[in-house]
Amino acid sequence: MNKVPGLFLACCILPLIVAWGVLWSGWQPESTTNNGSFLTQEVVLNVPDQAHKSWFIALSQPDDCTQLCLGQQVLMEQLTVALGKHRQQVGLLLLGQGQSDKASVLPEVPSLSPGAFYLVDKRGLVVLEYLPQQDQTANRVLLKGLLKDLKKLLSYERSSSGGKS
Repeated sequence: MNKVPGLFLACCILPLIVAWGVLWSGWQPESTTNNGSFLTQEVVLNVPDQAHKSWFIALSQPDDCTQLCLGQQVLMEQLTVALGKHRQQVGLLLLGQGQSDKASVLPEVPSLSPGAFYLVDKRGLVVLEYLPQQDQTANRVLLKGLLKDLKKLLSYERSSSGGKS
């Protein structure tokens, strides 16, 4: 009978000791599942109030945008087609100059990289950054990664809300 409390304590304390040891040693996984990179500073945009949109894809297109940067707007419009059934849940934002029938235009944000795509949550917090590539093939791979990340976020949001979308 005296073994039960000792076994119970071992089952409770042993995982805590192992977790502390892992944290103390500094061991962390080297790879992540996201394709974009997290921003090092917090950037919040004044996104339009669209209750049915849960995420936004933003394109930074300042006044001094290069030709590569201007070509990104075409890719942004192709992203709407690639979103498929998720198109209604995702809004498009154009930061800086330019006009678009499908995207809301917001003022330029100097701290964001020109020509880069960003994933923005419905509160306006910029979460992930996708820097433009010179090679069109590399750019397409980058945008596939953006779509993959976005679909994961939408799936997670749907599962955490109990299936109420």
